[in-house]
Amino acid sequence: MRLDLADLQLFLCIVDAGSITAGAARANLALASASERLRNIESAAGVALLERRPRGVVTTEAGEALAHHARLILRQQERLKGELQDFAAGARGTLHLYANTAALIEFLPSRLAPWLAARPRLRIELKERTSIEIVRAVASGLTEAGVISDAIAADGLQVQAVARDHLVVITAAQNTYALGKQVTFAEVLELPFVGLSQASALQDHIDEHARVAGRPLDLRIRMKTFEGVCEMVAHGVGIGIVPQSIAKRYRRRYALQVVALEESWARRQLCLCFKDWSELTGPMQSLLAHLGGRP
Repeated sequence: MRLDLADLQLFLCIVDAGSITAGAARANLALASASERLRNIESAAGVALLERRPRGVVTTEAGEALAHHARLILRQQERLKGELQDFAAGARGTLHLYANTAALIEFLPSRLAPWLAARPRLRIELKERTSIEIVRAVASGLTEAGVISDAIAADGLQVQAVARDHLVVITAAQNTYALGKQVTFAEVLELPFVGLSQASALQDHIDEHARVAGRPLDLRIRMKTFEGVCEMVAHGVGIGIVPQSIAKRYRRRYALQVVALEESWARRQLCLCFKDWSELTGPMQSLLAHLGGRP
């Protein structure tokens, strides 16, 4: 039995109208064409589907069964069409976005919230990675885009700055370590540190610079959150290195002193990173445009 969607639509038009003539008009078909297609439908079914009467037609038991399933099939087809339109419009699906620690915690939440709220059928899977790992993932095609620091090279990729992300040193308000208004990384490497957990991309970044300088950080404790780092620092446990925006947020609550870090790698900007705008999916283009990106 081979019936296409147009056959099912025509059959329902005839059933609902109670007349082949009226049903043909609803389906925008000539009466002769509709009658021919109806004969083919019944022939394919191998059973009478309609009972012809002087004032129209009524369904047989088999016709009722066909009408029931035709409605289900056409309803499902409309749902499928709607879902595909959602995907095409960027309102459904799952986007994979890689981001460094600062972007994940400070930059993205407030910006993603309204965009995602307006697209209830869309999902975003965020993954925390170091900027170097994100560049590699984008370059290899593992992910479409990411949010990185401009402190690292991204050769062959498009990089667009969207926010400032300077790193600063924080100490207890009494400034136990007698630091000035700004310091070099080398000047603080001998001091005890409060760091982020080993799963933190930012902490990996700082640890790598310490390794290059030839002196690993003296980490007294690792905390899972920036707030935890700030609280430990405020009690004199050690110093910390955090994004400037984090320092400003918790400075008064935990009585912190903020000291500028002179290194060029600390004067960062958060950037969107992708291969080619024209190669991005529609949903990803929409997301990056919302975050401040452009073609």
